[in-house]
Amino acid sequence: MTATLDRTHDAALRSWVASANDDATDFPLQNLPLGMFRRAGGRSDGGADAGAFGPGVALGDQIVDLRAATDAGLLPAALADAVAEVAAHGGWNPFLARGRALRQALREALSDALREGAPRRADWQATLVPQADAAQALPCKVGDYTDFYAGIHHATTIGGFFRPDNPLLPNYKWVPIGYHGRASSLGPSGQRFPRPNGQTRGPQDEAPAFGPCKRLDYELEVGAFVATGNPQGRPVPVAEAEDHLAGLVLLNDWSARDIQAWEYQPLGPFLSKSFASTLSPWLVTPEALAPFRAPWTRAEGDPQPLPYLDGAANRAGGAFDIRLDVLIQTEAMRAAGLPHQRLTRSNFRDAYWTFAQMLAHHSSNGCNLQPGDLFGSGTMSAPDPSQGGSLLEQSRNGKEPITLANGERRTFLEDGDSIVLRGRCERAGHRAIGFGDCEGRVLPAVD
Repeated sequence: MTATLDRTHDAALRSWVASANDDATDFPLQNLPLGMFRRAGGRSDGGADAGAFGPGVALGDQIVDLRAATDAGLLPAALADAVAEVAAHGGWNPFLARGRALRQALREALSDALREGAPRRADWQATLVPQADAAQALPCKVGDYTDFYAGIHHATTIGGFFRPDNPLLPNYKWVPIGYHGRASSLGPSGQRFPRPNGQTRGPQDEAPAFGPCKRLDYELEVGAFVATGNPQGRPVPVAEAEDHLAGLVLLNDWSARDIQAWEYQPLGPFLSKSFASTLSPWLVTPEALAPFRAPWTRAEGDPQPLPYLDGAANRAGGAFDIRLDVLIQTEAMRAAGLPHQRLTRSNFRDAYWTFAQMLAHHSSNGCNLQPGDLFGSGTMSAPDPSQGGSLLEQSRNGKEPITLANGERRTFLEDGDSIVLRGRCERAGHRAIGFGDCEGRVLPAVD
């Protein structure tokens, strides 16, 4: 079951928070994404523990502090108790585990309280914290992280580098391919990480060497959080999979391509992926995304999914129409006061598998998913090879450097490079919504 349209999606709705009415904002009243934050100085109002991260909702350039709202008696008792549980847990996991109805109740309560003309405006005004004054954590505590490979344009281009006559392996169009990632190195936007060290071996080398990665890359992905889990041994049917999803974020799955090339056979990615992955900190819910669903289709001539991965609802609206952008700012650009420059643009609508199919497949062997588990979509590239979702694609495996507006050239990332991912949903008759920036920066390797 997918979320349906209701009064909270009305494009005419305006908030008494003026910045939420700006057409350029990612966070109008129609979005209301969930996050965890604290004041940057370690102080949080509303009776919260000093320095503790607590639940908030983004609105324009502000954050609605839900702990403060609870302390002020602004939320119904059931919602107040659920918010208190989130604060105690340090993530939205227990709230999401209770399912869609509770999410919808919070969305409706906030939409009614924060719209123009709503009562108790002064009381709600006191709960606002400028986003510029806040530090953020991941929206959920992540126990497990699975990265899929649903970007067919990426898979085809990369496969073509190594198997020009047969770029896709035989299983790609039959099964959602994934691997188990590292949850401990996930971080929110603003993540800073050193260039990873590892073993590499060049084609002419007799033996591998250990040292800093030379082919560091980004990967443009969309992430999905699990809401309700499933008992071990009980698969989730694809028709019910949407009810187990909590919402979407942006995900940069940084990759050390030279380390990956040496280690990935026979078991797949390991140290080439586990050093850092950056997420946008606001969880955009299925309810907010309801106006931007799209049909899921297969190209003519491609095999149709096996029955356990197929369903009428998934075909009718299993995909999401999300425009995705990657931007770069080098150390030299930053010193010159130049903003991030766009490198590429794609759309999540082109994913070969939907998150519902990924969840159904993940649980099909009886694997028990947990609230807060994270899925990555795999790299989302556009059909045009010049719009690859990684530098590996854009530089043609390092053979064709790209030239930036200031004259610098890149085949792979250099120290000081900052990468920003952005996502935006736009459709006629609806307010556009977004995800906020997903930004990370490369630091020099640690000796």
